[in-house]
Amino acid sequence: MLDNLKQQFSEIFGQPNRNVFFAPGRVNLIGEHIDYNGGLVMPCAITMGTYLLTAPNKAGVFRFRSSNFEETLEIPLQGSYEKTGTEWYNYPLGVIHNFLKQGKGVTGLDLFYYGNLPIGSSLSSSASIEVVTAFALNELFNSGFSKLDLVKLSKKVENEFIGVNSGIMDQFAVAFGEKNKALKLNCNTLDYQAVECNLGDHFLAIINTNKPRKLTESKYNERVGECQTALKALQKELNIEYLCDIQTDTFEKHQSLIEDPTVLKRAKHVVEENDRVLKAAEALDQNRLADFGKLMFASHDSLQHLYEVSGQELDTIVDFCKQYPAVTGARMTGAGFGGCAIALVKKASFDDFSTKIIDYYTSKIGYAPSVYSSEIGTGVVEL
Repeated sequence: MLDNLKQQFSEIFGQPNRNVFFAPGRVNLIGEHIDYNGGLVMPCAITMGTYLLTAPNKAGVFRFRSSNFEETLEIPLQGSYEKTGTEWYNYPLGVIHNFLKQGKGVTGLDLFYYGNLPIGSSLSSSASIEVVTAFALNELFNSGFSKLDLVKLSKKVENEFIGVNSGIMDQFAVAFGEKNKALKLNCNTLDYQAVECNLGDHFLAIINTNKPRKLTESKYNERVGECQTALKALQKELNIEYLCDIQTDTFEKHQSLIEDPTVLKRAKHVVEENDRVLKAAEALDQNRLADFGKLMFASHDSLQHLYEVSGQELDTIVDFCKQYPAVTGARMTGAGFGGCAIALVKKASFDDFSTKIIDYYTSKIGYAPSVYSSEIGTGVVEL
């Protein structure tokens, strides 16, 4: 594949590439909708991601090309840039803009991107593009940023240049991912622990619902508001800053403070999900994959019934996984309302699993999902 990409680069730019970089996508193994509640998440890098081939040019311009998109951009080096439209190249352009804002010198580059992450599927294709660009610029121009600096810069691009109010988990996992390890991450302090996650004879199956996600943003903001309401109610008796500052037993003793039954359900999910992350990290560290799988199923049930962010498509996938013998655990991953589910599937049964889940899902939903196999891969790297 790389040879093919290098050939394309030469044909497009009329010169060979000098460097090749790769940044993965990510999935969150467990710990959903608790990052904004002061809790723990447990993402990992996957083996799908974004490749970036580069070479300097003498024209003093940035030339953006991608084998995934028809849109191209050729723009001269200047002091700053602004987002224009919704085209893909705004993500790397935003990275360059932030390098310039922080006084880092850059010169003209030819940049060619190829990604094998499905777009808009909760696998962090945008973070992958941002981080691979930031890492490449840092290496090519000796900018002196640490990897954490690059994570923060990439998040700034997402929030301020692109205009999406997301957290830091995606960029962090893309940058700091380690092979066969999950990252138990505190999204507030950015303290993290790499947890052994040897999947053994399992693949990490990624099942894309292929459902367009249109309501995620409004529902996401609604859930944030409900959690804030629950927190204020609990703060009448508890000295806490976030919902995840308490564990399940403490929550159960004080849950009567929350009068709205819907808000109570949201808070119950958050507190119990945070506890599940701690249990999941312990199970993985001790190589108890079956116990981890049970926690995945429990997480999805909570997201379905308490937090109500899954939807028919994701529930259909998990329902199939519950009755398929070679699946150890499954759950939705990401914001919900579409996007992807993940499942731990025995490698020997993966082809059969793929065929049967596509048939089952299509019969229930009316169109097919996409099924991918992955292992837990490394973070951003120069190849």
